[in-house]
Amino acid sequence: MHTFNIQAPDEALRPLIQDKIDNLNKPKGSLGRLETLAMQICLAQHTLTPSISHPCHFLLGGDHGIEREGVSVSPREVTWQQMINFTKGGGGVNMFCRQHGFHLRIVDVGVDHDLSQVSGILHHKIAPGTRNFLHEPAMTEDEYNRTFTVGIDLVDAAHSEGSNLLCLGEMGIANTSPSSIWMSLFCDIPLDECIGAGAGLNASGISHKRYILHQALDHFLSTVNCQLSTVNCQLSTAYTIRYFGGFEMVAAVSAMLRAAELGMLILVDGFIMTACALAACRLYPEAQAYMIFGHCGDESGHRRMLDALGAEPLLNLGMRLGEGTGALCAFPIIDSAVRMMNEMNNFDNAQITKYF
Repeated sequence: MHTFNIQAPDEALRPLIQDKIDNLNKPKGSLGRLETLAMQICLAQHTLTPSISHPCHFLLGGDHGIEREGVSVSPREVTWQQMINFTKGGGGVNMFCRQHGFHLRIVDVGVDHDLSQVSGILHHKIAPGTRNFLHEPAMTEDEYNRTFTVGIDLVDAAHSEGSNLLCLGEMGIANTSPSSIWMSLFCDIPLDECIGAGAGLNASGISHKRYILHQALDHFLSTVNCQLSTVNCQLSTAYTIRYFGGFEMVAAVSAMLRAAELGMLILVDGFIMTACALAACRLYPEAQAYMIFGHCGDESGHRRMLDALGAEPLLNLGMRLGEGTGALCAFPIIDSAVRMMNEMNNFDNAQITKYF
């Protein structure tokens, strides 16, 4: 099992940051959310002059055994077809990365298709999709550990190139299913309240998805819950992650943890990536201090998962595309918070009388 040394930000700097924010030439508190966001960023970077350098976006791809049970309106071949599309610049994620200056890395962690000859894809395939968690754990312990290494190595490479902000997205048909189960188990929320339409299921499709996921969860609880109650939280969480998670999701969890360990900012996307953030925080609660939640998506349950984390998203645009697109849309707000700290004048320098 991988271990991380994630340090909570030093709260001793908070009064100095707040003093700088309050003395910018504006009414106290008048920039609202930008001020609280600037506080978080300054604490995470341990500085009064925050910066964003070489922002990087990982698009992680993987297929899921549970897709075989008809829990998604889209067939699994869409995963590899979209992965190829991303290499040609044709996806929503490509557009937003170009717009906001993100270095896009497209990563095959477990797609059920041979992409080894496709230029523009980083090849870290653990297996051609996970097993069907209706009947057995989605991945073995060895696969889980190797997937964790993928996320760590990706972050290390980006950090070595000077990146201090990481954004994450996913491509994996049926990955709302493991996300819903993680949400139910980690937040203690009834499973039905965690299941939505995914990529566009109708009412009968959602009903079938609920039936399958209830069966999977009941099987899991009947076989392992008595064991999990006797071990510590990290081991329980790790086994739950491994039992249901996709390769792209587990790689995202480890990437978040390694980024937090390195003091990088982590921009979190929608339902699936918030589930990954939830799993990461179950393993290491200190990691959340480095996470900025980009948006509240349109998938059922996302708002409740954010509430369980005590997270306030920057945007609510009714998006449910995935790929990291909602988080990328939120990036200009983060940029504004950083610019506020570095480019606004203060009352003394501007020779303006404080008016609060």
